[in-house]
Amino acid sequence: MTQTLTIATRQSPLALWQAEHVAARLQTECGVTVQLLPLSTRGDEVLDRSLSKIGGKGLFVKELEVALEQGRADLAVHSLKDVPMDLPEGFALAAVLEREDPQDAFVSPRFADLDALPQGATVGTSSLRRQAQLLALRPDLRIEPLRGNLQTRLRKLDEGQYDAIVLAAAGLLRLGMSERIRARLPQLLPCAGQGALGIETLASRTDVQTLLQRLAHKPTQWACAAERAVSRKLGGSCSVPLAAHAVWAQGGSHLALRAAFGLEDGRLVRAEASADVGDQPAAERLGVAVAEQLSAGIRAAGAS
Repeated sequence: MTQTLTIATRQSPLALWQAEHVAARLQTECGVTVQLLPLSTRGDEVLDRSLSKIGGKGLFVKELEVALEQGRADLAVHSLKDVPMDLPEGFALAAVLEREDPQDAFVSPRFADLDALPQGATVGTSSLRRQAQLLALRPDLRIEPLRGNLQTRLRKLDEGQYDAIVLAAAGLLRLGMSERIRARLPQLLPCAGQGALGIETLASRTDVQTLLQRLAHKPTQWACAAERAVSRKLGGSCSVPLAAHAVWAQGGSHLALRAAFGLEDGRLVRAEASADVGDQPAAERLGVAVAEQLSAGIRAAGAS
């Protein structure tokens, strides 16, 4: 094992918090020295276009993967929701850490919650998933694009460009900004992996992967595997209005998975299933079953 491990990370405050969190755990729980390699990604640099128009969420991880490939870093820390469903050959998702709050958060300086917004209010989000679900609840809202890191999005809100914005609660909590959350939005299903951290390595670095298993949280990993299986089956990306969220019940052995897909006419197609899950393949089978149910619903809705 290398004496010092290097973590590749994006340069945003949230990404640095996440990398520092993993570094602290590696140092205290595994006894290794860790340093960070902050990098700028194309996803961070191009803010005037939606992700779906410039290459998708994979733009947040590509430069980090290059650093792994070149040996400049031993592992990369990502928000799992930004990690493509299929990694390039030679790379591995080595561990998924315990999930933070997976819900979306309603953030507004003037309005208490979604119901309090006036007719025609402007809500900021660039997520097609959030847009589809928001308009299903409030078709009167005006949805406007919102890109940039967490601080940039909050600044645009505070400048009055929006009446409210929707953000992942996890990011706000991690950066100590819980007071900005006016309300949780349980009526919006999260995207696959929201709230979880994923650690990527080269597939050949079995030494690092073995070490990272000490940080892995199997219940989160399996729940996210089910969600990601839905997304993988349906070609999920930032250009697809798809949500998937799995929750453990009955003492942590039974996994309930719900998914939703936004149609162009504003309707939502939903699917759900549950099963006893004791390993990752079983979780992925549950995800495939829900994806097939959702696909059938989408086809039926298209024919109606």
